[in-house]
Amino acid sequence: MSFLSSVKKVLGALPVQAFRPVTVDSLKNYNMHMLSRDISAGLTVGMVALPLAMAFGIASGVPPEAGIYTAIIAGFLISLLGGCRVQIGGPAGAFIVIIYGIIANYGLGNLLLATIGSGIILFLMGLFKLGSFIRFIPVSIVIGFTNGIAVLIGLSQVKDFLGLTIAKMPADFFHQIETLAANIETFNPYAFGVAFVSFLVVKFWPKGYAMGGYAWKRWLAHLPGTVVVLVGSTIVVSAFNLPVETIGTKFGGIPQKLPELMMPELSWGAFKNLIGPMFTIALLGAIESLLCARVADAMTDDRHDPNQELMGQGVANFIVPFFGGIPATGTIARTVTNIKSGAASPVAGLVHAVTLLVVILAAAPLASDIPLAALAAILMFVAWNMGNWREFLRLRKMTMSYKATLVTTFLLTVIFDLTVAVQVGLVVSCVFFIYRMNTLTRVEQQTLPFNMPEGVECWKVTGALFFGSVSKLERVTDPKRITDRDAAKVVIMDCTDLLNIDNSAMDILMVFIRALKRRNHELIIVGASGHPLRQLNRTGIAQLLGPNMLPDMAFAEHRARELIQEIDAKQTCGKPII
Repeated sequence: MSFLSSVKKVLGALPVQAFRPVTVDSLKNYNMHMLSRDISAGLTVGMVALPLAMAFGIASGVPPEAGIYTAIIAGFLISLLGGCRVQIGGPAGAFIVIIYGIIANYGLGNLLLATIGSGIILFLMGLFKLGSFIRFIPVSIVIGFTNGIAVLIGLSQVKDFLGLTIAKMPADFFHQIETLAANIETFNPYAFGVAFVSFLVVKFWPKGYAMGGYAWKRWLAHLPGTVVVLVGSTIVVSAFNLPVETIGTKFGGIPQKLPELMMPELSWGAFKNLIGPMFTIALLGAIESLLCARVADAMTDDRHDPNQELMGQGVANFIVPFFGGIPATGTIARTVTNIKSGAASPVAGLVHAVTLLVVILAAAPLASDIPLAALAAILMFVAWNMGNWREFLRLRKMTMSYKATLVTTFLLTVIFDLTVAVQVGLVVSCVFFIYRMNTLTRVEQQTLPFNMPEGVECWKVTGALFFGSVSKLERVTDPKRITDRDAAKVVIMDCTDLLNIDNSAMDILMVFIRALKRRNHELIIVGASGHPLRQLNRTGIAQLLGPNMLPDMAFAEHRARELIQEIDAKQTCGKPII
């Protein structure tokens, strides 16, 4: 057998996901009506994505074209290779803080390397069917870090919103506040005016898919508010020559050309330092994209393939750094716009990417006069919409575990970083889960029929016996009880309502059985099924007990009477009990 055939055989035996993008099935019955819907939706989303891509790029600490290239390339690949029919991919607000921190600590080149690594991780997560496991992350953690990221995005835009003169903003929370406070005297009223009006326009501009009335109103409403802000603020700043910072004054404009292939500098030493950031980007991208896909499913009565979606995201994040792009994921705002605009298939996402490409090739020079204050206003609005602020008001109605997890994750996201926040949040959630499972696990003594002989006791076990609740078994297995002169000779353990048992509990049971046998006493286990029964068989306890493994209490009571007779007979014959 050749090496290649051996590899194929091994891979074939692994539980891997077949690579089958949703595009393959979506185009089977494709028609012109669906094409017209997709073109209309793609053009609309493309116009919405343009200002967001530039704003996300600038806020992340990279030139605006990096955000646009990401929206074009990653957006195209996510729609083409993903597992959701209507999802739109691209740069996302959730990544801003992560990207900015990586650039500040490791440099831009290492950000590209971290993005490539995250793409590999995302692809492997999808390949080995880990998409469904993302749902195990508690919603309190998701809300906590989402609100924390929203606060950090808003804080990062205060500089441009107020027009402050700051050469470079630090990455951490307290230094940002300190820097803003130290430079508040550089406040620019013109920049603030542009930003404030832009924020109001974005917030109150009507949504085209929700408008009725005259045709001209519907047409006007179909223009995205963000595009209106970009065009309007650019005209005002240019016409009145307002002293505000623009894309041209800060970045020299946007190149009017196709993205160029570039090779990030690869270094094993840098790779080892970037393992943490790689997993952070991958985990956040997986959570964002799959949450977005679930929102899309609810709006379209469809069902996405989470593993294929992760593989599509992985390919996109692996390729986009070679063209100067940044991490990408599914984006809720653009996906919702795509659905509301009538998208029928992934073709809408492809059209959105092509639209952005045409715009950058045809109108890139016009972007030089876009004021950064207007982009800051757009991001302020994104941050406001991104946060689930009502959840803080609902905390008083929630359980202590929910409160502690959400608040801890939120504060750690703001003060430290997302990686620490998610790790600690998961630990806090696990601790409360263990505590909750411990309170639900009960080991209670049962009353036996009046005609049962002396020396028999019965204990009913309910819930889950695992490392966090094995202390409940001490009531039964305490060595002092076993060696007591009046200790029960036969112990019945009713496991009918036992759902789960782990190795910690199995070890205690094994020690208990051996201690009983040393005194010629017996343990009967009743009603074990499912996972507990498999565990008892796997560890050999079932074989050790033999006829003392019984299906219900009627058999157990009969077996207990037999054992009492045997034990009494041995004692009568003078057989010593060790």
